Amino acid sequence: MTADTSYASVRQADDADQQALLDVLTEAFMNDPLVCWLFPKAAERGHLQSHFYRPLLTHPAAEAYLAGRLEGASVWLTLAAGQTPHEEQPDASEAGQHAVFGTNGARLLALGQALAPRHPDREPHLYLPCMGVISGRQGSGLGSAMLRHRLARADADGLPAYLEASSPRSRALYQRHGFEDLGEQVRVADSPLLWPMWRPPQH
Repeated sequence: MTADTSYASVRQADDADQQALLDVLTEAFMNDPLVCWLFPKAAERGHLQSHFYRPLLTHPAAEAYLAGRLEGASVWLTLAAGQTPHEEQPDASEAGQHAVFGTNGARLLALGQALAPRHPDREPHLYLPCMGVISGRQGSGLGSAMLRHRLARADADGLPAYLEASSPRSRALYQRHGFEDLGEQVRVADSPLLWPMWRPPQH
């Protein structure tokens, strides 16, 4: 059966789209196993997610995209060799995490510390920290449309791409678009598994 891609238009977001991006990402990941682990109290989860995604949208290296009828969103960072995704974010410190996220900050910090050494930084590359589709449209082709849209330009520019898949389903999607596992899986305490993945430019 062919996926419904009739609404799979993708456009780059601008400053006026920030709330729409936050709304899509928050809804898309509300029941994601990793997000549920990071923010276990359901009543707080949406609010904390919004705080989590906002610094990504304002990162100097960020490009954000919306897909369909405000049904999918993705955020990409174009990183130089040696650049880390969080170096421009002052709230990435332990004190900053606690101020914003309270007791959840310890989990965020532990996850960041576990993932940081796995992030390859020897060459310029694209990093996909988050891509999500709202629950009613998951599996409709919007994720693939967003990947194809940005990866085509990455291939033209000769840029590799990196991400961490947070579920077997998303890992399978990324594999279909040329990503491969990069080393062992990552787990912090009783968190779900994450799969660091790398995609060389395709020709």
